[in-house]
Amino acid sequence: MMKIQTKYFGEVTIYEADIITFPNGILGFPDEKKFILLDIPDNPSFLVLQSITDANIAFVVIPPHQLYQDYELKIDDATQELLEIESEQDVTLLSIVTLKENFADSTINLQAPLIINYKKKLAKQYITNNKRHAIQTPITAKQKRGN
Repeated sequence: MMKIQTKYFGEVTIYEADIITFPNGILGFPDEKKFILLDIPDNPSFLVLQSITDANIAFVVIPPHQLYQDYELKIDDATQELLEIESEQDVTLLSIVTLKENFADSTINLQAPLIINYKKKLAKQYITNNKRHAIQTPITAKQKRGN
């Protein structure tokens, strides 16, 4: 176990086995490679992806399927190899949330989701080519049927 400083929760104790490695970093933060997912008390929908080396680098994240049930993502072979993905069941998708003062104005990034291989603790922010996926998708939007 180790203690880290976090942006939202102060000092927390984590298990080193829970650390997720982003070999290429995250967009805008190429040197930040080690993160941990933290639960938000009393809010099971959202998580915090916290850098273990810089308390100021933390992202609120949510599985995109919780808001957009028909969200689809095709992961290319190079990413599957980088993340050592052997089975779909090993993969978790998360989208970064941009919180606004008025929560209803908040957005999620469907264009560049985080792909996490939970089994291997490897992850990548993946840029999709799907034009239906926007960087700033409204968090409160209702998904249209038949898309």
